[in-house]
Amino acid sequence: MAEITAALVKDLREKTGAGMMDCKQALAATSGDLEGAIDWLRKKGLSAAAKKSARVAAEGLVGVATQGTTGAVVEVNAETDFVGRNETFQKFVEECAKMSITTLGDIEKLKAQKFLGESRTVAEQMTHLVATIGENMQLRRSAALKVDHGIVASYIHTAVKPGIGRIGVLVALESTGNADQLNALGKQIAMHVAAANPQFLNIAGVDAVALEREKAIYRDQATASGKPPEIVEKMVVGRVRKYYEEVVLTEQAYIMDDKIKVSQAVEKTAKDVGAPVTLKGFVRFSLGEGIQKEEKDFAAEVAATAGKR
Repeated sequence: MAEITAALVKDLREKTGAGMMDCKQALAATSGDLEGAIDWLRKKGLSAAAKKSARVAAEGLVGVATQGTTGAVVEVNAETDFVGRNETFQKFVEECAKMSITTLGDIEKLKAQKFLGESRTVAEQMTHLVATIGENMQLRRSAALKVDHGIVASYIHTAVKPGIGRIGVLVALESTGNADQLNALGKQIAMHVAAANPQFLNIAGVDAVALEREKAIYRDQATASGKPPEIVEKMVVGRVRKYYEEVVLTEQAYIMDDKIKVSQAVEKTAKDVGAPVTLKGFVRFSLGEGIQKEEKDFAAEVAATAGKR
């Protein structure tokens, strides 16, 4: 029987992401055989984690981090909002956001990075958290923005602590102007994005298929009202303009001053800093968006449980 040393336990932890006591138990059960202990953990511990992985994870946290001309945002999901208040989970999200600056939003590269202060990768560290906290978790997505000159600003809405919360936004401004003034504008536009939820950066970026769908709806509505063709087309033009104001960031009324558009706020700052300012991009992550949550019928659940007795 091989001696169960601290180094052997550490090696098993790094390979499996299991807890220390589980690793000790696995090595004891397999007489110190490392490969046998891995199989033992897979049967005992990771099989439980596999069951957790089938459960819907739509809660958790969004994290943002910026460093000069680069910013990153990540979303890490868990099953309940209770986990979002767990300090270990919060630290994991914070570190993932910081690491995403170097991986530039590539989720697979992020998963393969060594987690800070650990010999485990980010993916292995998350597996370890699943076993430790007891909920399914998913490192769902990551994105980054980078400019050659200027700043990437960030904003967290409903923050549980600086840099992590339920909505995370990045805004990239390209300019050689004063960084402090650019940061102030970037933060305000990021707050605007959190509130207004634009779908496109500018008119040129509007999805052509989506636009044609909107035009067809407007045209059918106007035609059904009995308007002549020339009036119909004018009405479509007006409705398209309204559509842009609703979904295009540069065309939206600026929440800090609704008498001007976001594009005009950028132009004003360009005059103030004495250099051109270009709004290069934005990213908005809202926690759990697009995840199909399981809707439970409580009465049916109670009845089903009673029927099993």
